[in-house]
Amino acid sequence: MPVLSDIPVEVLIDNVLPFFSISDIVHLGSTNRFFASLCNDDTFWKRRLQADFNFSDEKTARTTGWKLIYKGLSNPRVFVWGESSKGRLGITQFPRSVVKDVPFPTELRFSPGVRIVSLSAGGMSFHALDSRGNVHVWGTLDGTSVALQQDGFSVPAKSTPTPLKLAMPAATHSISCGRLHATTLDDNSYIWTFLSWGRPFRLVTALLDNTSVDSTPLQIESGWQFSSVLTKSGDVLVWWPFGTETGRLIAERNTAMDEARDLSNRAHPTADGVIHCTTWELHKDPLRLPSLPRLPQLDDVTRSAVSGEDTKLVKIAAMDHCLIGLTNHGHVLKFNVGDETNEIRGEWVYLPNFSEVGRIQQHPTFSPEDGTRLDIPQTTRITYVSAQYKTFIAYSTGSSSIVLMGSNETNYESQPLITSSLQNRNVISVVLGDYHFGALTSSGNFLTWGAYSRGALGLGDPAHITPGEPGGYRTEERRAIAQTHGGPFPPDVREPTEVRFDHGEKQRKERYCFAATCAGWHSGALVIDLEPEVDAEDNDEDEDPTRRMPGQFPSDRTPPFSQGSSGSPNDYPQQPGNFPVFPGNIGGGIGRVFRIGYAGRGIGRGLRRGRGG
Repeated sequence: MPVLSDIPVEVLIDNVLPFFSISDIVHLGSTNRFFASLCNDDTFWKRRLQADFNFSDEKTARTTGWKLIYKGLSNPRVFVWGESSKGRLGITQFPRSVVKDVPFPTELRFSPGVRIVSLSAGGMSFHALDSRGNVHVWGTLDGTSVALQQDGFSVPAKSTPTPLKLAMPAATHSISCGRLHATTLDDNSYIWTFLSWGRPFRLVTALLDNTSVDSTPLQIESGWQFSSVLTKSGDVLVWWPFGTETGRLIAERNTAMDEARDLSNRAHPTADGVIHCTTWELHKDPLRLPSLPRLPQLDDVTRSAVSGEDTKLVKIAAMDHCLIGLTNHGHVLKFNVGDETNEIRGEWVYLPNFSEVGRIQQHPTFSPEDGTRLDIPQTTRITYVSAQYKTFIAYSTGSSSIVLMGSNETNYESQPLITSSLQNRNVISVVLGDYHFGALTSSGNFLTWGAYSRGALGLGDPAHITPGEPGGYRTEERRAIAQTHGGPFPPDVREPTEVRFDHGEKQRKERYCFAATCAGWHSGALVIDLEPEVDAEDNDEDEDPTRRMPGQFPSDRTPPFSQGSSGSPNDYPQQPGNFPVFPGNIGGGIGRVFRIGYAGRGIGRGLRRGRGG
């Protein structure tokens, strides 16, 4: 008689498991080795995270660990640190520190039931995305001017020292922050630009109408003073919210809303901490950047899965007046964007020393004169880029990952800056502030280096760090001065050093960082506990293995604040992060599924009998 394990593996993963509740999946995985392997499939848990928790993790190059993160999202923790001005850390009671500001991670708490899945730092603010697609903000979007006490969040300079939630027409999928603005992409593939938290505008143009791959957004990126979008076809479009012409259109609309004397247009927060955004449409075409130049074939591409594909951009990263592009074959390119008043006559500049394995191997870091070289596999291919202010990073992933740093001055002949201790570290994400930097590894460690930046490295109070240690002063004499006067700041940290997330705890806590962000002189991270909280009354050794697994994101992605919805928890069949339905009840589906063609899954099925006999 046919049994469940006779069904092809791809069918099980694509068309059966998505309709199981989490508890059913966990119980199925405990029956035998075949189902244990099947129910731990990384691709399945990655898709489940996106569907149940709005967690795309598009800001990292993670390939494993999805199930661990899914379980941890039952109680994710948000940590912030660094400069504390303009309300940017979202906390009102600061931890004690001899050297001012917040030099170590401090937890920022949210209302019960809010689960933050993505964090993005602006120049003087943070934006957080929760599992329901809501955006939470704190700090000051534009702290270069001032706001009056009676002003609402229609004013860019209006500050909030604690998180507020933005009420938008649709659930948000991703956020990217510039210095004084933010860009978001929602579930309808609409792009929103925030110059204030109360009056975001949607960019309306035939160039981004979602009718073809040429006009459908794949990724959004905010530069220092511009916004950009990468389409599914590989085209890049740019617009300048602070530009002369666009700025005039925005100012005219703001003046009209101010003169309407409608108090709702002022975007004052409600008593329960919600900013009801007054949204509007800006009808203006962004600028399409030129096509890619003719690029050389990279040595490793002939052996890769993309060898037969046409070369196109698959990722972009934005900085001050520059864009960094990455192709599906691993080419790294740079484009000088300029501003709205200057007609773009430039082109994409290929960066061979950031792309070609042979050139990278010749770098002094990998071929030092003393002979102690670091190995680079011949198949190394750059798979991710990130950028901020005047710095960009190009890196590969895996146990032999390499991390290459460039600047806004980098050109065709420029050599990358390479930090030896960052190589071969399983780096999956690199984040950048003005003068401090961070690298996240696949094992959940967050490493920082660079300038002290008022505590943005997060290594601890310098006055309490042993002299000579990273983040501390060079000598005991300098530390004694700091203990008396609260400064000066300690020297830069040259070697990437691990950040701890248990400052102030009674005992050492092992925690796993799954996302991080930096900007300006501040940093933030999302962290999950690796150790269960100790409960003296909980001695049940046979605890249900599903008890700590979170629940599901509702398959109906209608946001809490859309028309016809009360926003009540009762609107959702099963709350994200709640305990799952137990066997006998089938959970909601995960939306569209696709065939992934992994022929290796299921090898060894039936070789051993399970614990059930």
